[in-house]
Amino acid sequence: MKSTAVVVLLAWLLPGLACAERVTLAAEDDWAPYSVIGQDGSSPEGFAVDLVRAAFATQGVEVDFLTVPFSRCLFYAQGTRAVGCFDVTITEANREQYIWHPTPLFEEGLAIFGRADDPHTGMGAKDLAGKLVGITNGYTYPTSFMEDPAIRRHSANSDSQLLQMLVAGRLDYILLNTMPGYMRIEQDPHLRGKVKLTGVLQTDGFWVAFSKAHPDGARMARLFEKGLQALHKNGRYASMTAEFRKRYGQ
Repeated sequence: MKSTAVVVLLAWLLPGLACAERVTLAAEDDWAPYSVIGQDGSSPEGFAVDLVRAAFATQGVEVDFLTVPFSRCLFYAQGTRAVGCFDVTITEANREQYIWHPTPLFEEGLAIFGRADDPHTGMGAKDLAGKLVGITNGYTYPTSFMEDPAIRRHSANSDSQLLQMLVAGRLDYILLNTMPGYMRIEQDPHLRGKVKLTGVLQTDGFWVAFSKAHPDGARMARLFEKGLQALHKNGRYASMTAEFRKRYGQ
């Protein structure tokens, strides 16, 4: 009886703890250091995961994550399985498919990688004409790149497969986001010293793509934007970013 009274008293004194709102988001499972499946085999970890959790926490919202391949992440956010998916770039192809919060979660370069003996530097989109360029199946790329008839594109199932195919000479170049690309190369002794950055296609913003079909999609997009703005205003976004860059030598 005494313990019951204590629980009731705490619920009355701390209503936010008793009635915390929860939301389910889909998180990419293979994009370190931003979002990757953790050591427990289910929960995601990474900079984007930390940002999403922190932004929602400022609005009294706790997040449950579904850690899945990126293509399934997007699929869930097109229906009601999850209220949103991250990390997604906005393109002409997907602009109308989701609800977007105004402020990007973070920005990251989309880099062109070639073999270590490639003489080129400072490459751009025009330099890929006539080349066989590897991309990852299910990822979002600039519409201008995807629709350029002069570029030959080949899809692989993962960034790791792209790197292996590049080193084997089966592709001329591949597109990887800069920091994730460097991490994969440095962590694999079979790739280290065999791949180099030859140019940057563009710098992209990344967002949480909120579901138009989910009944809470629009409201959660608004709450998340408020949370991001709160992190920027109180200085926590800057401190989290600085710590992240320091950790990975940026």
